[in-house]
Amino acid sequence: MKFTLDVENNPTGWPDHTQLPESDGTFVKNFQEHPQSILLTDSITPVLERIHRDGNYCIGQDSGIYWRLTEPLERGAEAPDWFYVPNVPPTLDGQSRRSYVLWQELISPLIVLEFVSGNGAEERDITPLLRTGKQETKPGKFWIYENVIHAGFYAIYEVSKASVEVYALMENSYRLVAANERGHYPIAPLGVELGIWQGRYQNMELPWLRWWDSEGNLLLAGSERADRAEQELEQLRAQLRSAGIEPEL
Repeated sequence: MKFTLDVENNPTGWPDHTQLPESDGTFVKNFQEHPQSILLTDSITPVLERIHRDGNYCIGQDSGIYWRLTEPLERGAEAPDWFYVPNVPPTLDGQSRRSYVLWQELISPLIVLEFVSGNGAEERDITPLLRTGKQETKPGKFWIYENVIHAGFYAIYEVSKASVEVYALMENSYRLVAANERGHYPIAPLGVELGIWQGRYQNMELPWLRWWDSEGNLLLAGSERADRAEQELEQLRAQLRSAGIEPEL
């Protein structure tokens, strides 16, 4: 795919999110991926809204992060299943992002998540980018996130194993994060923990990747918050009835 450069509005000659492909045309790997991304976004949104009073943050779900110019253009992007970037506006010039372009925005994601659909080799690939003449090796995902995109945390979630590995960027290298006493992985800048929750969400009983607060309380999705509110209301009605009061709630 060729892009057309708007030199007047983009004098550097580097394309922006409107000029880069938003997809490489591949299918989503399985039916769990979209619900899993929605669950992560929905449940952490109240936390992010407290952190970002100005609303300046963005979340990508199976969206491209462009880190270099290549031919074809899609080869210059990685598309994490889920990622969060702090301190960037939610839209650009009134438009939602088609992709996240590092040379345009400059701020690295705080965390990127990959959902494993194979054996995990692709997500753990540390092959570096090496050039010999006009030939180059294809760099691995792990290497790109660590050395180029510089995501503060990288998590690899394997639903088939009901497990997640979390790496933190320390002195420009990823170090494996140890689980705490709850079996969760602290993401200190957000004041949350990441871990595995076995349960039912959107009619699927699976080990889901989820957030907890720093005290170990599960962060609920909107539908779960509504269910809990209804349960608490019903408990209040029952308490009033037991006291001889017919509730009008």
